[in-house]
Amino acid sequence: MTWWSAASIRVRLTAWYTTALALMLIVYAATVFVAVRHEFQEEIEQEGLEVEQRPSLTPQQRIDAQLREILVVLVLGLPVVVVLAGVGGYVLARRALAPIDQLGAEARRISAERLHQRVSVPNAKDEIGRLAAVINDTLARLESSFDQLRRFTADASHELRTPLSVIRGIGEMGLRETRSPAEYKDAIGSMLEEVDRLTRLVDTLLRLSRGDAGTVHLSPETMDLGQLTREVVSSLGILAEERQQRVSVDAADQVRVSADRLVLRDAITNVIDNAIKYSPKGSSIAVRVDGDGADATVSVADQGPGIAAEHRERIFDRFYRVDEGRAREMGGTGLGLAIARWAVEVNGGRILVDGAERGSIFRIVLPRK
Repeated sequence: MTWWSAASIRVRLTAWYTTALALMLIVYAATVFVAVRHEFQEEIEQEGLEVEQRPSLTPQQRIDAQLREILVVLVLGLPVVVVLAGVGGYVLARRALAPIDQLGAEARRISAERLHQRVSVPNAKDEIGRLAAVINDTLARLESSFDQLRRFTADASHELRTPLSVIRGIGEMGLRETRSPAEYKDAIGSMLEEVDRLTRLVDTLLRLSRGDAGTVHLSPETMDLGQLTREVVSSLGILAEERQQRVSVDAADQVRVSADRLVLRDAITNVIDNAIKYSPKGSSIAVRVDGDGADATVSVADQGPGIAAEHRERIFDRFYRVDEGRAREMGGTGLGLAIARWAVEVNGGRILVDGAERGSIFRIVLPRK
């Protein structure tokens, strides 16, 4: 690393300012010298100047002497002007960069525990003001990420603690007194159910973490969205039959998209499964696939309790539940819609939820092929 690259911005601005001013002065002095000399030569040729005070010198010698005096003044004055320009340039650079020093001092005081603080923006229209605005936007995103991480850690701990507590309770009850083989079998079965729940939860969290890290390798292919949706509905038919629900599919022909088949299938599965869980017994769920212009849409309309407007922004957050008691009763972990949003977004789409006259309508929107 050279001294120039290691120098501060203030020093480099001063050097650039001084060098530029020195070059301009040299060019200006040379131009003045040439112009004066040319003027004197014209006067000699046109008027034939007579030297009265110094008769021993010819007109040409007198002009040469005057030019030498002018040259000496210019050469001696140039370093003084350059030094003064350097001092002035340093002062100007220091004043110009003072807001950056203040910005750095304010940013240095912001830590992980004080992400709510922001740097001041003295003038939002200049370069430093725009830089401060960018820093504030970055801090806002970091604060949001930290808050989401804290909520996620707390929610994950809570979700993991519940089945572990159940397993521990069953084990302690089994050790307190001797039980029959059938009772031990029931206890072991209950423990295995909780272990399965833990396994599904950990697998889902691992999948989401891989998605966040960008380590999931996609294999996009062109497919018929209607056909894929019918396959999903057919695979979930047993769940709908258990709740005496009717799932209808209305799919337009040749609605083709380019996406990873398995990942997109997970998104559609989670949305339809969510509709089955929260719709009452004997209700109907309408699944529709159509293509409108450049977009292909899968809409799932259920007859559940609906989602209030204040919950729609967070319904896709991890572990967020509108009705936590009912979600736990039905074995939900609060991760299904989070998986669905991730699966849709990595395929270049978006997922939306709207209120209906009764229930909710989820829409998966993908770019049409």
